[in-house]
Amino acid sequence: MPSNLYARPLVDALLVLEDGRSFRGISFGAPGEAFGEAVFSTAMSGYQETLTDPSYHRQVVIATAPHIGNTGWNDEDDESSRIWVAGYVVRDLSRVRSNWRSNRSLDDELRAQGVVGIAEVDTRALTRHLRERGAMRVGISTVELDPERLLARVLETPPMVGASLVADVTTREPRLIPAVGEKRFTVAAIDLGIKDMSPQRMAERGIEVHLLPADTTIEQIQELKPDGVFFSNGPGDPAAADGEIALLRQVLDARLPYFGICFGNQLFGRALGFGTYKLKYGHRGINQPVMDLATRKVEITAQNHGFAVDAPLTGSTPTAWGDARVSHVCLNDDVVEGLELRSPEGDLLSFSVQYHPEAAAGPHDSAHLFDRFIDVMTARREGKDA
Repeated sequence: MPSNLYARPLVDALLVLEDGRSFRGISFGAPGEAFGEAVFSTAMSGYQETLTDPSYHRQVVIATAPHIGNTGWNDEDDESSRIWVAGYVVRDLSRVRSNWRSNRSLDDELRAQGVVGIAEVDTRALTRHLRERGAMRVGISTVELDPERLLARVLETPPMVGASLVADVTTREPRLIPAVGEKRFTVAAIDLGIKDMSPQRMAERGIEVHLLPADTTIEQIQELKPDGVFFSNGPGDPAAADGEIALLRQVLDARLPYFGICFGNQLFGRALGFGTYKLKYGHRGINQPVMDLATRKVEITAQNHGFAVDAPLTGSTPTAWGDARVSHVCLNDDVVEGLELRSPEGDLLSFSVQYHPEAAAGPHDSAHLFDRFIDVMTARREGKDA
């Protein structure tokens, strides 16, 4: 272990998984303890966007890329107002930052925000363990270095299954994101843990976005006279989001075009009558291949989810609002990656995807889905006007 990794003295740290496997390393970021669900991200870049994604609330993220921190931290790339991960695990923490946009180091930012990190961990072995055994609870500590005692603390923490976390991350007050240039549409966006790039992508297309708390009522949505409704990404178990699912069903009752991403896809599935389930270790990274079943085109996508929709990959399912079907699948494991709701005539009424088309920090293969949302809202407007 190199003695010159940090300017300050090295501090030992311990990581313990709920099945008892442990890893020793050195502390970076804030000293102390962190507990959550251990998950791994396969992204080679974009750690700042990952750490500030509210969908990672109550999760300890393991970076599979071996060298982390070389681009430092800047003031432009945050996807929310703070770091949301419970803890961060890396192999080699960069001793220097070399990007011209960097204002400070990753180590400094985690320390300033009180986020515990552990470096010099064999993240390859840790990731292989999670792939074989599945995502599980974990603890990181610079205080308790006895594995048995830290394990007892880990086993006291709640699991992700059944966790209702939206209230922790949603906006407290409505916010307006104005359209860039001429206003073309109004969208009510329900914040379930939204990334800042989502409303920005809509605003760039002439959409005035009203960012609303998760407990918004259908009456409050209708007061805005929106052309469509958007449900964002977010953390937690979709089976525990009863209030949000009830609101989505009211949106469908009102015949408002709907677009959901990530958590919004899972809620759409449950609203349509499908189930959801916990994935063994989830999809997290910016390199996940997804096929559009209608066009057979493949997009490389950004993803962060540990739950998925349980729906038939072929055929359609009748619902109270139209015919629902799976529109996209993951080529790695056939997990449902998108849903569509169509009228008896075949017109697209609402849709959702499991991945992140706003794609900060990339890739941008799926940005066209915001244009698809505009097409659906345009069709409804023209049909209503007619």
